[in-house]
Order: sequence, then structure tokens, then C-alpha cells
Amino acid sequence: MKWDEFFVTGEPMIYGAMVSIVVATLAILIGLTYFKKWGYLWREWLTTVDHKRIGIMYIISALLMLFRGGVDGLLMRGQLSRPENGLLDAQHYNEIFTTHGVVMILFMAMPFIIGLMNVVVPLQIGARDVAFPRLNAVSFWLFFAGAMLFNISFVIGGSPDAGWTAYFPLASIEFSPTVGNNYYSIALQIAGIGTLMTGINFIVTILKMRAKGMTLMKMPMFTWSVLITCVIILFAFPVLTVALALMMFDRLFGSQFFTMANGGMDMLWANLFWVWGHPEVYIVILPAFGIYSEIISTFSRKNLYGYKSMVWSMVVISLLSFVVWAHHFYTMGHGAMVNGVFSVTTMAIAVPTGVKIFNWLFTMRKGKIEFTTPMLYALAFIPIFTIGGVTGVMLAMASADYQYHNTMFLVAHFHYVLIPGTVFAVIAGFYYWFPKLFGFRLNERQGKLAFWTIAISFNVTFLPLFFLGLNGMTRRMYTYSESTGYGPLNLIASIGAVGLAIGFIILVYNIYWSFRYAPRDTTGDPWNARTLEWSTHSPVPEYNFAIEPTVTGLDPFWEAKKGGHQLYQGKLEEIHMPNNSGQPVILAILFFFWGFFMVFSWWTPAIISGIAILIMLAVRSFERDHGRHIPVKEIQETESRLRGEQV
Repeated sequence: MKWDEFFVTGEPMIYGAMVSIVVATLAILIGLTYFKKWGYLWREWLTTVDHKRIGIMYIISALLMLFRGGVDGLLMRGQLSRPENGLLDAQHYNEIFTTHGVVMILFMAMPFIIGLMNVVVPLQIGARDVAFPRLNAVSFWLFFAGAMLFNISFVIGGSPDAGWTAYFPLASIEFSPTVGNNYYSIALQIAGIGTLMTGINFIVTILKMRAKGMTLMKMPMFTWSVLITCVIILFAFPVLTVALALMMFDRLFGSQFFTMANGGMDMLWANLFWVWGHPEVYIVILPAFGIYSEIISTFSRKNLYGYKSMVWSMVVISLLSFVVWAHHFYTMGHGAMVNGVFSVTTMAIAVPTGVKIFNWLFTMRKGKIEFTTPMLYALAFIPIFTIGGVTGVMLAMASADYQYHNTMFLVAHFHYVLIPGTVFAVIAGFYYWFPKLFGFRLNERQGKLAFWTIAISFNVTFLPLFFLGLNGMTRRMYTYSESTGYGPLNLIASIGAVGLAIGFIILVYNIYWSFRYAPRDTTGDPWNARTLEWSTHSPVPEYNFAIEPTVTGLDPFWEAKKGGHQLYQGKLEEIHMPNNSGQPVILAILFFFWGFFMVFSWWTPAIISGIAILIMLAVRSFERDHGRHIPVKEIQETESRLRGEQV
């Protein structure tokens, strides 16, 4: 292989990216060496099994991927801002179109959700960690290895270019002969294994590690949403793993699963992808519903209206999510009967979603609403998401979908669902639980400025796309002539995209400013909240709770504050905690190199890397690690320090 085939060449923007990657890497290495932080980084972060630190690393990764995916989105909007623009050529646009979707959904939304799950769920159920702490670390590092493998594709070998859905035959060797879609198939498999492990881990954690007295119907709504989400992960992600494995065999070994000849079936990929893909929408939406439930209840100063109906509506959504996948290809040859069945199931899923909307509205009715930054995102979500839901019902009508399908109308619809339904939610959750992690709130004034910038810019960006779609502009169109009349609305949408970027820059600046100047919280409960996580210190000690809590009903912390219940009963005892381990990060490095060698079909180093992975797994299976115990004296000293007392 020649160097100009290995490295992506010919694009000034790619050269700029290469230089920035090298400069940023050198700056990090020099900084860690100069400030002598290598030991701290290894002990406290790279080898940690603490669910809170793992959650923080997921969230940092998600913010980095938000930047990467956001740059892709800005480049697309820049290309479409005027007719016959030459900012990007067709191939570069296809690559950016593909990576934007994959990065935003799988490497931004998913890790942000999983990061909040890691931080919050053990605290909400009164547990000291997740059920399998080391497996949790393996899950993060496999996700991170997959994300980094996917992201180096745009400078080494070339990015995937068949769309984020990677439909065949576009993703086949015949139409995509570069290694780009090899990255797609292998990087997503590695990251997906980590996500599947997360699903198993949190199901066991929630079912087996709840505080004394916390029955299933006394769990906080966010924990319920995570439990149901993890069940969806358990059933959906193996389908994606199998599909990606078959894709890998087609591209690397010449099999014929998805070919147009020799018994292959390109529509098999579409079915397998969307059998995973539509439940995936609810994997990122349901935890968001849980976040909004916590925030709306807290800042309305009321208990959540219709608790049982909220739980059952999520259960119904999870079941229906597996029987709607074919609405993604109404126009690809189904008969009227099949289209009709999937049209009905798709419309039916709007019913339990509507139940949740009304529950939130009734929760706020006659409440003492406090308009904090998290609450503003929750309030904005309801009308914007409703627009996404209504247009989803329009798309559910199979006959009408022949006009809407593959147009910008569809692009507008799923952004009106996913951005308020997931992005607004994770930002709201980030603001809400931030003081629990770091001991201080993000600045409210800057938070509200970022909110209004993002909310207004979002609508300026995506509302015009509905009208462009109805006028016939298709998705994946990288240029258009002036005679189409698409120019003015595209320019408005591109201006809105710049506004979105400004809003996210304000959010990042708020984090920086607050770390330096925000007043520290010593109460552990800056929002006057209701659930168990707010009853412990901020920031949370390693062991979460010095004494395990006892729960008697919903909103146990609220009950305790009102004087009706004592949460912590008993005396201090030594606490068993797991040991840190470097094995997960080393295993992820081996998976990264195995994936990289497989992408380029370098079989000898790939086999060596695979054998090394198996050796690591074997070593772990024979290891005896019983953890460690924190003595009572150390717990007392930690509790005194966190209360601000002199030790």
C-alpha cells in the first residue's frame, strides 16, 4: 500500500485536521509530562472502576463527539447554503453525511445517555456501585476504542461514504472500494459489544442492588426508563452485531450475504439494520423521558403525576419499538398488506408517548414552577417534540410516505424528534446532576443564554427543511441549481446552524467559567430535590453512602426532608469496594489495533492482536480479586471533611 492510499490526501481541510490532531496530541503529552500528571491519570481515571468517574469519561467523550459531529453538520449546511456551491465535492459530502449521522447517534447521544446512567442510577437506588464494576470499565473502554477507530478514518484510509444506514449495494466493495465501510463495520461492532455489556450490567444492578424497601414500583422514573432501555439493548444490539459481522464478511472475505447476485439479498441488510435501528431511537429517547420526569417533578415542587401510567407507557413503547421497523422502507417493494400493518403499529406508538406528554403537563398544573436552566430545556422539549411526533404520524401513513420518503421533510422530522428528545434532555440532565458530581452548579445566567440561543437556532435550522422537503428537495443532495428555488430556505437553515454552534460554545464556556468562579455547594441538595441521589454529599464520596438508605415510598428524600422518614438507620461499618484495574484499558487498546489491522486486511498482526485479546480474557478468568475494605475511621474522616468540618 502506498502512503497516498494510507493517508487521505488532496483536501486542504483534511491537512488542517491532521495538523490539529498532531498539535493537540503533542500539547496533551507535553502538558501531562510538565505537570507530572501521568501517575494521577493512570491511578484515578484510566484504571478506575468507580461508576461516577466512568460516567464522567462517557460524558467528556460525548462532548468531544458533539464537536466532531457538529463540525460535519456545519460543513453540510455550508455546502447547501447556496446553489451550485463548491465548498465540498460529492465524495467528501457523502463521507461527512455518513459520519455526521453515525457520530451523533452512536458516539454522542448514546455515550451521553450511558454517562448519565452511570452517574445517577446507582445513587438513585441506594447502591454503592454497579453490579459488575470491572465490566463497566470494559464497556466504556470498548466504546472509546470503537469511537476512536471510527474517527481516525477521515485521515487514515478514508471515511465511510454509504450513508449512516450503510445500505447495500452502496456499502458493497463494488460501489465503495475504499476501506471506509470496513471502519464502519468493525468500529461499530467493537463499540456495540461495550453497549451490550452496559445493558446487562444495569439490568442486574437495578434488579438486585436496590436499597432496602425500594420495590420496583417505588423506583425513580429515570431508573425505570434505564431498566426498560437496557432490556431493549439486550434484544436489539445482537441484531446489529450480526448484521455488521455479515457486512464484514462480505467486504473482507468475499461472502455474498448482501449482494445483488449469487443468492444475496440487499434488502436483508435494510431489515436487519432497522430491526436494531428503530429500537435504537427509543434507547436514546426513553432515558430522556426519565430525565424530563425527574426535572419536571423537582422544579414543579410536586410528585410525578400518573406514576404507574408512565411506567406502563414506557413498557408499551419498548414492545411496539420492535414492530415498526419496516416503515423505513415503505417505498421499497412491500405490498399494501405489509405497509398497512406497519402503518398501524407506527401510529399506535404515538399513544403511549402522548400519555407521557399529558402526565408531564398535569405534573406542572398548579405546581410552583421554578424556571431553572434544566426546566427550560424540559419545557421547550414538549412543544418541539410534539411537532416531531405529529410529522412522524404523517410519515407513518404509507401512501403519503411516497411523497415524504427520502426528502428533507424526513430529515426535519427526525431532528425534531432526536434533538429535543435526546440532546435537550442530556443537556438538561447535565445541568441538573452537575453539582452532584463536582460540588457546584453551572452558571444560571450563561445557561439560560445558551438555552435560548440553542432553542431558537434549532427551529431556524430545521423548520425550513419541512418546506424544502415538501417542495421536492431530497436528502443526500450535495448541490442544486438556482432554478429549483431551494436557495433562500437553505441559507436560512445554514444561518440557524451557525446559531446552534454559538449556543454550544456558550455551554462549553459555562463549564470553564463555573469551574473557576462558581460558588461551591455544601448542602448536597442545591435544587431542593426529591430522590435519593441528593441525600448524599456533593461531590459524592467513592462509596456513595456511608450507611445504606432505607426507603418507604416514592420520593424518599423529599419525605425525609418533610420529617416523615429517617433514611439512614444503623451504625457505620467498614465498606467493601472493588479494586481499580488496568486490564480494561489494555484490552480496549488491543481491540483498537485488532480492528485497525482488520480494516486494512493485514492478517498477521490482526491474528496476533486477536490472540492477545484471548490471552487477556483468560488471565482475567483465573484472577482472584476480592476487592478491599474501607475502615470505619476513614469513612468518618471522609464524612467530616465533606460536611466542611475540621478533621
